[in-house]
Amino acid sequence: MYKKSVQGWLKHLDFMILDVVCLWISFTLAFNMRHGSLDVLANSLYRDMMWSLALMDIVVIFFFDSLKNVLKRGFYQEFVMTVKQTCLITLCSVFYLFTFKEAENYSRLVLGYTAALYLLLSYVLRCLWKNCLRKYFGGAEKRSLLIVTVSDIVDTVIDNIKNKNYGDYFVTGVCILDKKAKGRVIDGVTVVADEDDLVEYVCREWVDEVFINIPESEPYPAELLDKFIEMGVVVHMKLAKSQNLLGKKQFVEHLGTYTVLTTSINSVSRRQIILKRMMDIAGGLAGCIITGILCIFVGPAIYIQSPGPIFFKQTRVGKNGKMFQMYKFRSMYMDAEERKAELMKENRVQDGMMFKLDFDPRIIGSKKLPDGTIKKGVGNFIRDWSLDEFPQFLNVLKGVSGIIEPTEKKLDFTGFSLA
Repeated sequence: MYKKSVQGWLKHLDFMILDVVCLWISFTLAFNMRHGSLDVLANSLYRDMMWSLALMDIVVIFFFDSLKNVLKRGFYQEFVMTVKQTCLITLCSVFYLFTFKEAENYSRLVLGYTAALYLLLSYVLRCLWKNCLRKYFGGAEKRSLLIVTVSDIVDTVIDNIKNKNYGDYFVTGVCILDKKAKGRVIDGVTVVADEDDLVEYVCREWVDEVFINIPESEPYPAELLDKFIEMGVVVHMKLAKSQNLLGKKQFVEHLGTYTVLTTSINSVSRRQIILKRMMDIAGGLAGCIITGILCIFVGPAIYIQSPGPIFFKQTRVGKNGKMFQMYKFRSMYMDAEERKAELMKENRVQDGMMFKLDFDPRIIGSKKLPDGTIKKGVGNFIRDWSLDEFPQFLNVLKGVSGIIEPTEKKLDFTGFSLA
């Protein structure tokens, strides 16, 4: 599932809101400097102007594309664009005042002060917000990107993606198709796979997306592309090395300075992502409240029969191989993992890919009586009623997992084929 980037002026709605707020603050301060009051709304002329300024700002951003590539602009480029934005809004203000014949009643000092304060405030806050986005918000949503290329251009490709992806991706590794270089480090990025074991690596490790950049003289890797798509991995193919795949979602986008054709099984819009996250938060909050209530009853029952933590933590493999910590109510004794080796001979699953017992003595309170009957304990009760799963709502609330998603696999789960 590919999260399609927001297109158009709504892509930077946060910067637009920030810009309007800066303009209002500048206007209020300018009014105070001229009239000695912060109560702009008390004066009908300035109150109308305040709302008009917000509309002017949005119109200028929309028609002049002022926020295009805002995250990619340097300090000088940002300053030039802010000056342009300030001049356009000032001209719109003058036009508004003359059109509605309010120029004589409106203070020219307020107009000048507003422009100067807005230029300074907007420029500083834009730079600070961009830095904040990269530093504090970029890491949480970074996607793991694997680069697939050839030896002649590998250095250029790595440098471009690392320095021009603007915090969207974490480069997990590189694969060189025409050379055995596994283990080599290029510009801080490790060659993690060769052509022979590339599919195996993508299947086993955390890889959200793959970027393929190969010269036109090289054959098109159609088989690789098909396997990646089957695994649910998003593929970015540098144009003009592309292919039309029936039944798959394809978009032309930018990755670094490259124009790429992005292919995935399906895609979701920003609106759909927000709606799903709202559902997860609502469900996560409800689940965490229920978990807290269950702790009052389940916690003491676990601790009395098996002293120790009432929660069990385990590393699981989630979407595209990304690992996270999963939490459950502990339903087994503290030495359950150590005793597993002793019980392997009783495993009902012969291939060893899963571990199932008719009677598991590791479950808290579970006993086998002399007559062969099995007495169930608190651990069985927790499992039978799936109460052990409720602490997972914490991960739903954190955004690590969702209410509706594929089952997370254990690290030792290998019971599937790449064929």
